[in-house]
Amino acid sequence: MTSRNADDILAEFFGGSGMRGGPRGFGGSIFGEDMFSPFGGGDGRPMSSAPIKAPPIETKLPCSLEDLYKGATKRVKISREISNATGKTLPVEEILTIDIKPGWKKGTKITFPEKGNEQPHVIPSDLVFIIDEKPHRVFTRDGNDLIVTQKIPLAEALTGYTLHLTTLDGRNLTHPINTVIHPTYEEVIPREGMPLPKDPTKRGNLRIKFNIKFPTRLTPAQKS
Repeated sequence: MTSRNADDILAEFFGGSGMRGGPRGFGGSIFGEDMFSPFGGGDGRPMSSAPIKAPPIETKLPCSLEDLYKGATKRVKISREISNATGKTLPVEEILTIDIKPGWKKGTKITFPEKGNEQPHVIPSDLVFIIDEKPHRVFTRDGNDLIVTQKIPLAEALTGYTLHLTTLDGRNLTHPINTVIHPTYEEVIPREGMPLPKDPTKRGNLRIKFNIKFPTRLTPAQKS
């Protein structure tokens, strides 16, 4: 028997073309042209990539301490571009409504998904508002507590002092202090602080600090 090389055998099996030209009826490839088409084709071209998500757009939302104490509704106008059916972008304006919940803190984030500009092959950005607390002329906030500093004369620090204060929800608060008040003394009034975000029926404390005004000189009567 005459020995034949591999090319001769393949030529007979594939009708004379071997593997160089591809078998007859298979379009030039033993696997056919569509073998790798789901992966971008057999010519090495990559398939089209999935849309990417644009990074979020963050902006501060200034809120008064009263807003964060009682809750509030804010409406914000935004301008952005959207794509029509032909792929052309058009400018539009929208009004977004933000419900501020009692007890929210600085840094709380409110997200409106995909409210950024629309672009081809890009998923629009999320629009993120971040609560920013405005300074208050009377109160400062420490977590769920409120702090107020009262200036009082030395005589009241020694003999007794009555606090008169308007709360963030407009109530008139009167609180007597019948103890000697020293410079580091702090009076705590329970449940007169900020609402707790997870349970607004509960509140932090109101902490009263004191700035005692000492006289610059004593009268003869005071000296005696």
